[in-house]
Amino acid sequence: MDYINDINITEAVIHILDSNGEDPVLNEYNLQLDEDTYKFLFKHMEKCLKDEELKYAKFNTERNIVKEIVQDYLNGIDDAFIQLSKELARQLFLIMKGNVNIPSCDLVVASIITDQGPMIAILKMDYVKNFTHEVEFVENKIGIGIVPQAAGLPASNQKIQKAAFIRPVREEDGYSLMILDKQKKSRDEEDYGTNYFVNSFLGCSIITNERDMTKNFLKATENFARKNYSNDAVKAESLRTAVKSKLKDEDTVNIEQLSEELFKGELFQGEPHAKEDFKTFVMDQGINENVAIDKTWVEKKLKRVRLKIDKEIDLYIDEEAYHDESKFEIQRNGDGSINLIIKHVINYIEK
Repeated sequence: MDYINDINITEAVIHILDSNGEDPVLNEYNLQLDEDTYKFLFKHMEKCLKDEELKYAKFNTERNIVKEIVQDYLNGIDDAFIQLSKELARQLFLIMKGNVNIPSCDLVVASIITDQGPMIAILKMDYVKNFTHEVEFVENKIGIGIVPQAAGLPASNQKIQKAAFIRPVREEDGYSLMILDKQKKSRDEEDYGTNYFVNSFLGCSIITNERDMTKNFLKATENFARKNYSNDAVKAESLRTAVKSKLKDEDTVNIEQLSEELFKGELFQGEPHAKEDFKTFVMDQGINENVAIDKTWVEKKLKRVRLKIDKEIDLYIDEEAYHDESKFEIQRNGDGSINLIIKHVINYIEK
């Protein structure tokens, strides 16, 4: 996956999209990017771009106003940034007026330069309830109370639910947008308008990227281990260790080849169908036969090992210590159980 590590905000504007109003409140001026405002926007963009739910997408082939006006700006055909942002706000507001479930928000549109090239950033900043003090004078005495502010913006340490980063469309590129589209949990997964941000507003389709492939593959193998070896820690540990080793060593994992390697040893001799069962189980989870590995995600994910032991003990171990037999050792007991031994402890604290 392409990770964006450098962001420079050149222009930004904010509009008010209150679905209780008849029209959006559209700004005629750019934001003054002083130190505090710049830092506020930068932190939100950085958090969005580092979020593990960030997806790749491509614009659909149908005519799309968002695509057209953003591409005209990015390609230098139309440099009216304020007008671009106002049109984006109008398009989203029309969708919001047609669906009462979409929360009101402030819409931030920004022109940014990144290490992956120029982009238009769109941040839907849903209102959060904040509180502030209120001072009143009652009979010449000061009274101070607490009152809610219903239209507060999410703080820089809070997460935005919906954002898009649009880059110039090039035929040779695999994607045109990076999208964050978090959904509220609902009993009705087919709730009307759930995918309005991707489908109706941006007019694009999500593409599975290398990070998604890697995450889904690791999750599928873990689910297989839990389903088949919940009472055999030896086999479960062998499977997990082998899969993680593959993720670190290979750029692409072939499911057929991996299944051959995982179950060829003496440990699985009594399970002639394990190889086929694993392959079928993993591919039934939507995993392709060849999985492109996101090495950056793997390095971050496998940096620490978290073990939940017999539902009673949580253990966090650095990867280096996990594989250092002078500090940590896994002993097989011969009955499917294992001993996890922490060695040569000099100092420990309670938390």
